Order: sequence, then C-alpha cells, then structure tokens
Amino acid sequence: MRRVMLKSKVHNARVKETNIEYQGSLTLDETLMKEADMAPFEQIHVYNISNGERFITYLIKGERDSGIVGINGAAARKAKVGDRLIIASYG
Repeated sequence: MRRVMLKSKVHNARVKETNIEYQGSLTLDETLMKEADMAPFEQIHVYNISNGERFITYLIKGERDSGIVGINGAAARKAKVGDRLIIASYG
C-alpha cells in the first residue's frame, strides 16, 4: 500500500497580488519555498482560509525575500489580496 503524506506546508500566507492574465500558478517568495522544501513547478494544494476555496496548481519562484504570494490565472478568481492561505505539498 502507498500512502500520500503531507510533505511541506506554508500556513497563513497572505495574498499580496492576483494576476488573472497569467497562465496559472502561485508565485511564492524563493526564501519561503526553500524554508518549506518546495520546488519551482511542484504541484501544490491551496486552501483559502478566508473564503473556503480550495484548488490545485503549481509553484513559480518569486523574488527572494520579497514576501510575494501571488495567485495567477484562473485561480486568481478564488482569492483576493489580503486572503490567508495554507499552501501544501504532498509526497
């Protein structure tokens, strides 16, 4: 039997920007990615604490120490600036 386990989590990340005109993904500060052991293009599950939305996307690396948490593409309809998120990856 194989079990899928929570590998990494960023809790209470605040959305800093949304960009509906991008293909899709979540932009995350490179420092946060490294601290959480997450990699560019890794699949992530996003749980919006503020409105209950849940979605799956992938990570793109944001500028180091910028604090950026950006929701891109269609997912930008599921969050707004200031929303609190849980960003999780599984293995």
